[in-house]
Amino acid sequence: MQRLGPRRPDARPRGEALLPRGQYLSGDDRPLARAHGGASRRIVGSRRREAIVWNSLRLANATASLLYAAALALIAYAGSRFLVQSPAFSLKTVVIVGELRHVTRGDIVGALQGRVTGTIFTVDLEAVRALFEGVPWVRRAQVRRGWPDRLEVRIEEHVALARWGERSGRLVNTHGEPFSGRVEGPLPVFSGPAGSEGDVARRYAAFRELLAPLALEPGQVALNSRFAWQLRLSNALTVQLGRDSDRDRVEDRLAKFVSVYPQTLGKSESRLDYVDLRYPNGFSLRVPEVQKSETQKPVRKRV
Repeated sequence: MQRLGPRRPDARPRGEALLPRGQYLSGDDRPLARAHGGASRRIVGSRRREAIVWNSLRLANATASLLYAAALALIAYAGSRFLVQSPAFSLKTVVIVGELRHVTRGDIVGALQGRVTGTIFTVDLEAVRALFEGVPWVRRAQVRRGWPDRLEVRIEEHVALARWGERSGRLVNTHGEPFSGRVEGPLPVFSGPAGSEGDVARRYAAFRELLAPLALEPGQVALNSRFAWQLRLSNALTVQLGRDSDRDRVEDRLAKFVSVYPQTLGKSESRLDYVDLRYPNGFSLRVPEVQKSETQKPVRKRV
């Protein structure tokens, strides 16, 4: 039998098949090395140059803005310096607001002369306020600028309530604050340890209210170093109140005395000069005649 196929005896030797023209093998579509390298470098270089140009423009704009702002700041500074130092704004007038009873024009001139300088912009308002509050009778001062060359000052004067000590030359105002000043006419006299002016002023107001039904007023209020209170009334009667205690306060003792005064001492024909209210159930009295006698003791009255 005759063999068929590639192994038949008369078969032609197998060789490589030739491809038709225009066809290629797998892998032959790879680009040649550096085929497009020049074009890529040109594109990248162009983009870099554009970025450098844009960055340069931004830097130039930022620099110009900075220089513009600096120029404006310099102009503003120069203008402010001109205004601050301009003679047109030098202080020329001080206007006083408020009613003055004790502070005089001479007091104000003496306090300010040669000490307040500059312009309306440079004057130190706190320093001016301190100068005013150093003037006698000035309790508080408020200072503000007034356009274009003046200061406006509102003054609150002390209102004298009492003298502090017989010969100290000091006064106490209605706020219980000590101050220096001179006043004509009668005033109550306060005395006490240093720093007790406010406490004495408050107790004075309470004592005065309690004594009002008797038409009497405390002419002297004294607080000693042991914090004991003593009054001298407008009728020359001295009232010894003592100290506050856990049992009662000095106002309570004075209120009890005031309640019995019209029915007892108010009807007495004898003139009293001393009353001691420190007893728990009564008080003792002393009249001038008894005081002169060394053999008689003070009269004690129980209430």
